[in-house]
Amino acid sequence: MLKVSSVQFQHRASDKAYNLDRVNTLARQAAGDGSKLVVFPEMCVCGYWHVPKLDAEAIRALAEPLSGPSISYVAGLARELGIGIGAGFLELGDDGAVYNSYAMCLPDGQIHCHRKLHAWEHRAISSGDRYTVFDTPWDIRVGILICWDNNLIENARATALLGAELLIAPHQAGGGQSVSPHGMKRIPVEKWIRRHEDPQAIEDEIRGPNGREWFMRWLPSRAHDNGMFLIFSNGIGQDEDEVRTGNAMILDPYGRILAETWEAADAIVSTELDLALLDKCTGQRWIRGRRPELYGIFTQPNPGGLSPMDARYSDAPTRKTARIAETK
Repeated sequence: MLKVSSVQFQHRASDKAYNLDRVNTLARQAAGDGSKLVVFPEMCVCGYWHVPKLDAEAIRALAEPLSGPSISYVAGLARELGIGIGAGFLELGDDGAVYNSYAMCLPDGQIHCHRKLHAWEHRAISSGDRYTVFDTPWDIRVGILICWDNNLIENARATALLGAELLIAPHQAGGGQSVSPHGMKRIPVEKWIRRHEDPQAIEDEIRGPNGREWFMRWLPSRAHDNGMFLIFSNGIGQDEDEVRTGNAMILDPYGRILAETWEAADAIVSTELDLALLDKCTGQRWIRGRRPELYGIFTQPNPGGLSPMDARYSDAPTRKTARIAETK
């Protein structure tokens, strides 16, 4: 058995000192409760939704190398507490590019860093070009996919094929504006501001189609279909003009929810993972039954060439226009 925790907290834009203090406090709380692995949200160190409004120079000023002070602080905390701690940040790479990255700091001093494969937050932020899967001291192999990475089913399957048995899925999601008529919609910021006067209104949003119901459309399938445990960590509360819904949760390799919260506040959910479930779970058996000789179509270019950055906008190619482009 392995006890793990998923954390949701409301970060402050560009306030690394405050955000790292919250990481410190919440990680200590989870470790004190027996957790060996604690997962924090995407870009929680630097802040998130203010980033698209920054210019390229400000983006670079906010970014740090993996060896910089922020992740060094998290790594020191992991060693001190004897646990694994994962946190999201803006990385200044050795190649000079900026990445939306996530560092998993292990108690033995190792740091594994994943660069978001489908970065779309800013044109000055580059996308990563490889999957991140690694061994841990707890006899479980771990993979990382950041937010939109998880929406593309090929990424979860590729991570599983590389041996991941636990998927860490940090997000800043919920309450955003989707161009899809049946996607999640913006939550009025006033409902978050008035959460103490009217707690039912914000709970309905967190549990409704712009929060939990949205995540339930795909998170369980990523875990079940690929035979992986999944730790979903997300921001909570007002983030500029959007409201993050938290919904921190942990799922088993059957897609069953082991622990979750719909609290409108910083919160931790923890549970023990029964690693014995991995051997005969449905997803692992399906993977063993694959016929890769049939799957060449998966390596073909996208019809219409839609990129993650283009996908932000309502004038991006639709299914119909992509088909037209494919036939020309």
